[in-house]
Amino acid sequence: MKIEVWSDFVCPFCYIGKRLLEQALNKFSHNDQVEVLFKSYELDPNGESDTSLSVDEVLAEKYNMTIEQVKTMNEQVIQKAATVGLNYNFDTMVQTNTLDAHRLAKYATEAGKGAELAERILKAHFTESKFIGDKDILTKLAVEVGLDQEKVKRVLSGNDYADAVRADEKEAKQLGVQGVPFFVFNRKYAISGAQPLDLFMDTLEKVWSEENQTSSFEQINGGEGAVCTDEGCQLPER
Repeated sequence: MKIEVWSDFVCPFCYIGKRLLEQALNKFSHNDQVEVLFKSYELDPNGESDTSLSVDEVLAEKYNMTIEQVKTMNEQVIQKAATVGLNYNFDTMVQTNTLDAHRLAKYATEAGKGAELAERILKAHFTESKFIGDKDILTKLAVEVGLDQEKVKRVLSGNDYADAVRADEKEAKQLGVQGVPFFVFNRKYAISGAQPLDLFMDTLEKVWSEENQTSSFEQINGGEGAVCTDEGCQLPER
């Protein structure tokens, strides 16, 4: 089974959705035969990387809300995150552009460390309030998960993997993705958003069952069919 996940590193429900999928997979008896591939999606491709911009201020301006309204909204997200074991710190979180993070994630996937880096960047942003728009910080996070420091620096110093990020986003548009997280199972079923755990589990079982079911037929016997088996060929009895 192949599960493709479109997400962004500053999307709070993407981290929650990731945890829900992981919890479902932990309970899924065929999880050793499931491949999870994370794909890029930028919620705000034109967003700035600026440490002076707090998440509350950015959201208040974006949604035409007061800071108090934003804090109330974020508190609900914090409570939701806590149900899957995540500790969000919106008060110190820094909003940022995520293109560099996505480019680096593409390199990490190619180097066999995609899942590890995705988790590390999400944790850095949501629970540690690290500025993931900073190339030095991204480099440190990449090294922590075992990536080569010099190769990481080369990726971040140029525009490597930007085309791959854009290709993911173009594909998302073609699939009709309107928001993230967005989970696609074997290009047959999709889950939009951080849905309840039971829905993830039911979808895993449904996809597995449909992809691995054996065909059964009602046998019609006319009484005169000659057949061959691995034990030889036999004419019908008369």
